[in-house]
Amino acid sequence: MRTAIFALTPPAAALANRLAACMDEGAGTARFFTAHLKPQEERLNAVDCQDPIHYFVRLSAAVREAFSRYDALLFIMATGIVVRTIAPLVTSKLSDPAILVFDERGKHAISLLSGHVGGANALTRRLAAAIGADPVITTATDAQGITAPDALAAKLGLRPMPKAMIQETNGALLAGASFPYQIEEGLLHRAFYRARLTACGIGVQDAKGKSSDGALRVVLANKAHGAARTLYLVPRRLIAGIGCRSGTSKHEILSALTASCARIDVPLSRVDAFASTAAKRAEQGLLAAAEECGCTIQFYENQPMREMIEAYGLMESPFVKRTIGIGNVCEAAALCCAGTHGGRFALGKTKFEKVTVALLWEK
Repeated sequence: MRTAIFALTPPAAALANRLAACMDEGAGTARFFTAHLKPQEERLNAVDCQDPIHYFVRLSAAVREAFSRYDALLFIMATGIVVRTIAPLVTSKLSDPAILVFDERGKHAISLLSGHVGGANALTRRLAAAIGADPVITTATDAQGITAPDALAAKLGLRPMPKAMIQETNGALLAGASFPYQIEEGLLHRAFYRARLTACGIGVQDAKGKSSDGALRVVLANKAHGAARTLYLVPRRLIAGIGCRSGTSKHEILSALTASCARIDVPLSRVDAFASTAAKRAEQGLLAAAEECGCTIQFYENQPMREMIEAYGLMESPFVKRTIGIGNVCEAAALCCAGTHGGRFALGKTKFEKVTVALLWEK
């Protein structure tokens, strides 16, 4: 997850530094945003982060800019301030970023928004455990110890649809009902999903057309067919953005991809598409890796990639920028491949000896 951390005071800034250090390796594109404190020496000594510190005068303006750029926004301040700040920006549980709130002393960690699909609940638990905070999770199914379909969807890279059925299925679970999980014949990555659901203790059936009795059900399918009382879980594309040095071998690229996928607990076979810069269009190792994985590969010119770098505030490498004209390949290419759908980073820019990889779930 690309995460923006906001703090208003020096104690909050100190906690922000601790939390940034706890971010998962590779996903750790955590950027720190803090109030414009004076004098300058106080600002510079407030935190000790490797990434540049972004100073703001108005919190609302900084959050407005970050809301669509980051997968998660983490605030170290009063919950009331956060609620008033994000209220005009909230649109849908299917697209809003995860919102977390910590108090300055790090005693409580609140999952405020996008708990399931956005991953706020999981991130809250992980960070709270890392610093010894009390995770505050108010989602009804989580409070009852029930595994909700939309929470599973977020974990497995699935898109729950239609949105209205999320509430109906979760409400039925809370009322004590049960319903089958079914897998449609021809589902992409069918074996992967069946194995993961079974590992979660969920029984799986083969889907056989539309439900004849109108009973509630959850169906994993390549697309939503509109059957009544059915929540569809549709696979999101997993896009691998890849940068590499000239002459990098197929083996080196596949090794980096395999290690990257392992960090998000999916096999390499789960990757659907490769993306890179047009400067690597003739790179034989990259082309051979895509062919071996059975993946399409898209190459993008500098201009659309530069637009993604600016739109999402991506970090740039000065060396890469001098070499090809833009300073971020893997993340920018993955976002270009996702196109208007957008995406959430499962793994931010991760460096290997000759390869950089970013993994993006298409929204």
